[in-house]
Amino acid sequence: QVQLVESGGGLVQAGGSLRLACAASGRTFSSYYMGWFRQPPGKEREFAARIGTSGGSIRYADFVKGRFTISRDNANNTVYLQMNSLKPEDTAVYYCAATQSLTVVAQAYGYWGQGTQVTVSS
Repeated sequence: QVQLVESGGGLVQAGGSLRLACAASGRTFSSYYMGWFRQPPGKEREFAARIGTSGGSIRYADFVKGRFTISRDNANNTVYLQMNSLKPEDTAVYYCAATQSLTVVAQAYGYWGQGTQVTVSS
């Protein structure tokens, strides 16, 4: 099992940046594919980015468009989401999640953090 705790959310002006971190417990972190999802107010949860076990196999949602970068540090059991050029429509609760399959489907992720709020003001 793995437990996930996100941090780094907050309030930022449009055009600004935030770096989200997700700390994982357990000694098997490097065996999990990791993903970031988000849930805007009043909307369904949606995929944002995912990364393979060794840092490859990266994939982003179309709305990222070169603005976000996912990375991981297996030595420190942490996955990151660097978000630049933030827009008001990026306002959402951001979740990290872990799975043992290479997928962007939320239902395939068995472990989730509690989420961190990102609010982008115009």
